[in-house]
Amino acid sequence: MKFTHFNDEGRARMVDVGDKPETNRVAKAQSSITVNKEIYEKIVNNQMKKGDVLAVAQVAGIMACKKTWEIIPMCHPIPITGIDIHFHWEEVDKGYKLVIISTVKTKGNTGVEMEALTAVSACALTVYDMCKALDKGMTIGETFLLEKSGGKNGDYKRIG
Repeated sequence: MKFTHFNDEGRARMVDVGDKPETNRVAKAQSSITVNKEIYEKIVNNQMKKGDVLAVAQVAGIMACKKTWEIIPMCHPIPITGIDIHFHWEEVDKGYKLVIISTVKTKGNTGVEMEALTAVSACALTVYDMCKALDKGMTIGETFLLEKSGGKNGDYKRIG
């Protein structure tokens, strides 16, 4: 497999996607943050001093998704046609895990995997920021691509 992010001198470059056909593309990513019982209860009861944690995290994720091209060097500015972010809680040994899932869509000539990953990352970081006064020991979990569709490389779905 030839890597396309390097020029003939071996230096980084932004890949030219201008000749690629526009297709509908979707990417779904996941991250999480584990918090203690006190933080969990304050979030679900909307009692955090900084405000509605999940609402702020959701807006942060959407904003980060739209700005991915500004913070990840080789990402293209692309027209995002849709962003959706969902949260759900899981009780775990060390407290409560907030699972964050983003779905990002575009009709374009490059994918939105990085945008989906950036969205969930920003959500987790925002939850940490809004709750760190109560506990700096929160843990941001693995961040990964769940699935993607569209483009010349076809579909991908994470197994396990």
